[in-house]
Amino acid sequence: MEPCKNWDLLESTVMEEHFTEMSMHGTMLARTILSYNKLKNHTVINLKGIAIGNGWIDDNMCAKGMYDYFWTHALNSDETHEGIQRHCDFESGNLTSECNKYQNKGDIEIGSIDIYNIYAPPCDSAASKASASAAANSDSNFDPCSDYYTNSYLNLAEVQEALHAKATEWSPSRGVGWEDSPGTMLPTINRLISSGINTWIYSGDTDGRVPITSSRYAVNALKLPVETAWRPWYSGNEVGGYLVGYKGLTLITVRGAGHMVPSYQSQRALVMISFFLRGELPPQLTS
Repeated sequence: MEPCKNWDLLESTVMEEHFTEMSMHGTMLARTILSYNKLKNHTVINLKGIAIGNGWIDDNMCAKGMYDYFWTHALNSDETHEGIQRHCDFESGNLTSECNKYQNKGDIEIGSIDIYNIYAPPCDSAASKASASAAANSDSNFDPCSDYYTNSYLNLAEVQEALHAKATEWSPSRGVGWEDSPGTMLPTINRLISSGINTWIYSGDTDGRVPITSSRYAVNALKLPVETAWRPWYSGNEVGGYLVGYKGLTLITVRGAGHMVPSYQSQRALVMISFFLRGELPPQLTS
């Protein structure tokens, strides 16, 4: 294994013993930490757990889950769903031209909605943060225009200078080609499970881009035995979401949350992550 040139920096900057992340980059970092912990003459980082939020775990399983989610949430027609089922072999990854045709049709059929939260209102740039548009969402503190504010802020010359960034026209994920992205993270997740660290996969259930169906298909591919049967968990007196505990892994949903879970359901996200840090499952309803 080639030495990690920035390991000393990593040792000095990783202050927490748990990772929470909403992409697969943290999963790779967790794997690297566990690998380097086995080497001599390195400070051991006491990694205790990782929570993966709405992560694209496996190309084939996640694509299948996304289009199944579209259909089960009335975003796609029966005909399109049947075409995808007939022509797309997600198990082998054999996606024919007919498969691509029906997938493209499915993408068009969903219309102009926020795919990262299919029930979120659109941004109304003429309205204030306290507008009825923002308040209509599941969490009244969420502003559907927040991405635009971030984009404007990070394109300010003084902000880019303060960040020591090259002057550029910034946009989210601009120029990212993902050429080095693995097609599946299932082997990596298996390694994390085998290491014994607390491993959670959580999913906002209104995210259509990396939906709960994708997470479920990916987790099912691991073929782990169930230790805690599917049940609701509670935030106060409300159902915060649902969970199922497997051997070495917990799959948990956050009800009413989109892709960036804390942005949409901050209180439920706080409850969930607090129990993750304790190494416990969120509570059932108590009388």
